Amino acid sequence: MAKKGKSYVKVAEKVKANEHYDLEKACAVLKETKRAKFDESADVAINLGVDPRHADQMVRGAIVLPHGTGKKIRVAVFAKGPKAEEAKAAGADFVGAEDLAAKVEGGFLDFDRVIAHPEMMAVVGKLGRVLGPRGLMPNPKVGTVSADVARAVEEAKGGKIEFRADKTGTVHAPFGRASFDKEKLYDNLKALLEAVLKAKPHSLKGQYMKKVVVSFTMGPGVKVDTAQVVSTLG
Repeated sequence: MAKKGKSYVKVAEKVKANEHYDLEKACAVLKETKRAKFDESADVAINLGVDPRHADQMVRGAIVLPHGTGKKIRVAVFAKGPKAEEAKAAGADFVGAEDLAAKVEGGFLDFDRVIAHPEMMAVVGKLGRVLGPRGLMPNPKVGTVSADVARAVEEAKGGKIEFRADKTGTVHAPFGRASFDKEKLYDNLKALLEAVLKAKPHSLKGQYMKKVVVSFTMGPGVKVDTAQVVSTLG
């Protein structure tokens, strides 16, 4: 195991290893663990009692964070005609149809989110092998396939994030930056956890939210009291 640096050890001492903090306290403790010179991402890992191998236990959704992610999101939109103009007016970074698809097939991936008008899915569908593995494939379930492309662009730019349980049943998602104050971190984390709780599969038997840990990119994990989360937000 790699030896931890002095700065990591110093901030790790501020986190009680065996304590599970309530949501507000967890965000306050998290703020004390900043150690990098850059503006670290605030991330959460939510371990769920689901088996994603079963279609009826897949957890997926999207949420517009109250205070955004703190990151500039580059948005690519597949649309034509008036819808393309609406996307541009809403602030989309790249807008196109077959021409944009050709660029993507050629290796252009200088964007963080892809939005598509429903009429463009025949074109976008052919990019599945490129966009799919990167988690960029538009999906109507999370609002990235939409007739209202302008609104979809505005939400993406305003801090909308997508979440999905991986093959271990864990949701990994960002909810802010180290530069956010503890109140903003709390508001964003609360909104995200509420969205994940609402996405609970109806078929699930037993405990749903099993473990929640928050951390900055370079910092130690801070454990959250899942019982408190479920009782107050569920």
